Amino acid sequence: MNTDRNRLDEEASPYLRQHADNPVNWQPWDDAALAEAEERDVPIFLSVGYSACHWCHVMEEESFEDEDIAKQLNENFVPIKVDREERPDLDSIYQTICQLVTRRGGWPLSVWLTPDGRPFYVGTYFPRESRRGTPGFGDLLGNLAESWEGDREEIENRADQWTRAITDQLEEVPEAGERPEGVLIEAADAALRGADREHGGFGQNGPKFPQTARLEVLLRAYDRTGRGPYDEVVRETLDAMGSRGMYDQLGGGFHRYATDREWVVPHFEKMLYDNAELPRSYLAGYRVTGQERYARIVRETLAFVERELGHPDGGFYSTLDAQSEDPETGEREEGAFYVWTPAAVEEVLDEERAALFCERYGVDKRGNFEGKTVLTLARSVGSLAEEYGLDEDEVEDRLVEAERRLFEAREERPRPRRDEKVLAGWNGLMISSFAEAGLTLDGSYAKRAAEALEFVREQLWDTEGKRLSRRFKDREVKIDGYLEDYAFLARGAFDTYQATGDVEHLKFALDLARAIEREFWDEERETLYFTPEAGEELVARPQELNDQSTPSSLGVACDVLLSLSQFADADFEGIVERVLARHGDRIRGNPLEHATLALVADRFENGSLEVTVAADVLPTEWRERLGEAYLPGRVLARRPPTEEGLEGWLDELGLEEAPPIWADREAREGEATAYVCRSFTCSPPVTDIEEALEWADELDPATPTAESS
Repeated sequence: MNTDRNRLDEEASPYLRQHADNPVNWQPWDDAALAEAEERDVPIFLSVGYSACHWCHVMEEESFEDEDIAKQLNENFVPIKVDREERPDLDSIYQTICQLVTRRGGWPLSVWLTPDGRPFYVGTYFPRESRRGTPGFGDLLGNLAESWEGDREEIENRADQWTRAITDQLEEVPEAGERPEGVLIEAADAALRGADREHGGFGQNGPKFPQTARLEVLLRAYDRTGRGPYDEVVRETLDAMGSRGMYDQLGGGFHRYATDREWVVPHFEKMLYDNAELPRSYLAGYRVTGQERYARIVRETLAFVERELGHPDGGFYSTLDAQSEDPETGEREEGAFYVWTPAAVEEVLDEERAALFCERYGVDKRGNFEGKTVLTLARSVGSLAEEYGLDEDEVEDRLVEAERRLFEAREERPRPRRDEKVLAGWNGLMISSFAEAGLTLDGSYAKRAAEALEFVREQLWDTEGKRLSRRFKDREVKIDGYLEDYAFLARGAFDTYQATGDVEHLKFALDLARAIEREFWDEERETLYFTPEAGEELVARPQELNDQSTPSSLGVACDVLLSLSQFADADFEGIVERVLARHGDRIRGNPLEHATLALVADRFENGSLEVTVAADVLPTEWRERLGEAYLPGRVLARRPPTEEGLEGWLDELGLEEAPPIWADREAREGEATAYVCRSFTCSPPVTDIEEALEWADELDPATPTAESS
């Protein structure tokens, strides 16, 4: 049978192909592999990881390249390799049982399953030999093979218990209750209690992860109440992430997370989703504070994405590996591409510039990471100017030149590997970020959002079937889309409509929203599942209520359905209301854990801020002022200036009559005209953008906080 060999050379996933030369007879997750396990009546060993995963590489080198280990796996199990970026449904199911049983999770995820997919043993990384209480992988394989033969009944009982636990955790829904209200301030206060006021971020220990939804909760609560600590925690966190090692000070863009409390040493992989969501946080911070340093980080991050993750035809690739070849040793090491020594700096720069750069970015002989230095902003320009007897502008100029030369030198180093999958959902996140930057910073970003959206639509959207595929790689399209793909891409399409005024993008967003209702909405259980109704039958059908490394797909779906309910003839708002009522107790019980859904609940409670603009082209001043204003829950409803023009849009959208957000809202006297509304209270038509923003402030649901400040 073809399962008697390693079949991963047939796969497009870079992660799977990395294992194609292992002596293990790896199989992809498909019917052939599952049937083989049933026929041989042996367990499945499921290994889940991704191409930029450091410990996945370690386990491969220690165990999966070992002939003795391979022999055990091949003889006693059906070994299956899964790219968690391609199959987040499988990852969610088995990661859940790992966390329930071991109280931790992560990658590589190692799970042993019965032939029908029920788990009975689980862990993450296992060393080749026993170490610090963790069993050696070879010994573990032998013990599990013996148990399968000698204690089958116990294994079957455990598999049943664990499967019920997964179903209870992921699939079942509670009784419907009341829709949650007032959860924004509760979530913000919880974020405040968990904030690290000394080093920024949340939690008092490392590792530190980006928590973008928490930052949005705090900013919206600050906008609502004016309470200073909410704003302070956001600034402290943005400043910490942007000034230390998690941010690539030389090339822009964010690494996955910081390994320490102080944000100095990162885990060096760069993920598309982090570099999509974090710019949105910095854009929001810029809108609230006006701090130019936040806008600079957005520009630099988007430049990094375009330069290193941009597909030449329009979309975006997935990840950059944490490891690359060290120029000195020739070995693949984590962070080798990014770190510096004084000697490496001095090879590129003259003595004075080298000294200035090393002072600025903390480069010294001791280093902060395995004898080398991850760049951080260690000294201010002002202190350097004083020490060197220079004007601050002159210090800036010398540093800019030093950075340029060192960046060019770094470009000559062996590069981290790039995973060139194009994933629909992650591209949706990135498209949103470019679109929002197009409003706030420069209109050219919106054009880039539109290019990427068009690429994803052409490659992954089935126009006739109205279905979305998840992955494009080397002209191969594979895997039915999940809720995150539809929801994230719908949000990206809607944000691109807001930034460009192109009705095609709104039409695509509405098509995706209708598909969400058709494929993921369960009318009886009143929830949105992560997998499509007609998808593969697994041991559970998961929901995704919590924010994880990406925002809750259920939360984003509800948010975009709320936005699109203004334009649709479907009851999208009713779906959102029923979801919030069904999951209301969970959201109320821990609003911070469900931050995206808490934001949706707040928006539903207080209404969206509708800004209808009738104009052929949004004036530059209007774009800049609307983009710079912090307007949470904003719906920027662009429309043609005349009713005749609007009729063409309605035909394009298949609508018989104009939705209220557009109806009777023409331009006045040939000028761009705004209509600002919230909860059925509206401004008169205004042709001055400052007056429109005054109305937005007037309609803001502010909460007095004299007693809580």
